[in-house]
Amino acid sequence: MASEMDRDPRHHTQNMQAGLQDIMDHLREDIEKVDEPQLKAMFETAAEVLGGLKKAFSDYEKKNESAWR
Repeated sequence: MASEMDRDPRHHTQNMQAGLQDIMDHLREDIEKVDEPQLKAMFETAAEVLGGLKKAFSDYEKKNESAWR
């Protein structure tokens, strides 16, 4: 049986946001470690895309968008 915390959507959205932020940070750290411009651009693009997904989880949590109301 799921615990009360497991049933709380905020618990899950906050975990997802934290995980996405960790990946974004890792991508941006690795930009400094590689020399290939295309790979640097790929890492930055991936971090930006994940940032949008992180914002979507935040919007869901805060009911900022009409789709989440």
